[in-house]
Amino acid sequence: MPELPEVETTKKGIQPYLANTTITGVIIRQFSLRWPIANDLADVLTNQIINRVSRRAKYLLIEFDKGTLMIHLGMSGSLRILDKLEQGILGKHDHIDIELSNGYILRYNDPRRFGSVLWTSDPISQHKLIAHLGPEPLLKEFNAEYLQRQAQLKRCSVKTLIMNGKVVVGVGNIYANESLFLANIHPRIPAQSMSISQSVKLTEQIKSVLERAIKSGGTTLKDFTNSDGKPGYFAQHLNIYGRKGEDCFICKSRIQHYKESQRATYYCPLCQPETN
Repeated sequence: MPELPEVETTKKGIQPYLANTTITGVIIRQFSLRWPIANDLADVLTNQIINRVSRRAKYLLIEFDKGTLMIHLGMSGSLRILDKLEQGILGKHDHIDIELSNGYILRYNDPRRFGSVLWTSDPISQHKLIAHLGPEPLLKEFNAEYLQRQAQLKRCSVKTLIMNGKVVVGVGNIYANESLFLANIHPRIPAQSMSISQSVKLTEQIKSVLERAIKSGGTTLKDFTNSDGKPGYFAQHLNIYGRKGEDCFICKSRIQHYKESQRATYYCPLCQPETN
């Protein structure tokens, strides 16, 4: 599933082609995504000028004077910029083309159709899918003091805490595993037991891991490709995720694995002791 680094990579890839261009047409080949695409979306978008492209959590936001197009890539979605030579080559799951005045097309592909393409004319911060979200992890609002306050309010593991979008957005399963390992925190310890020093280290590692993943173009395990069709490469740098039974790079202990909330969880028993 594309997570925050993959979505940020996609945003950076498409932004130069979209900003200040006019949408000249929209072709929708598949209306049935996670939520049905509005029948009048093509009419709404055509002839509108794109002001900017931004991101909130895992939502890509294409902003206009009259509203915002919200795109979520779901489990397997991707966006690509295509020039005139590439536009006639259609893939099986190429569901939407947004034609731009500069001659390029923004193409949405989604094999599993768990993504969404929604239009809203209301302020984006008030939209029901965004209003409840926690802070962005790379902004100063997400810091040790904030995380410590949130931890004291929750009865859950520290891994569940940092994957809660109402606490902080964008810390998906891969990045939660990596951040906890680098912070030397066992994923199963109760959030309320986390010390302020652990909160400091954890927030620092979450920021560092996400920044490095963005710089590397995201993490490719199965489906993700960025806006030029090339995969991300952060998977080459994973310290612990997916390494069950292998030796820890730091201490050579055997990496352990269990399921938490149906998500694969990895830890090193020596580097991440379960008791504080």
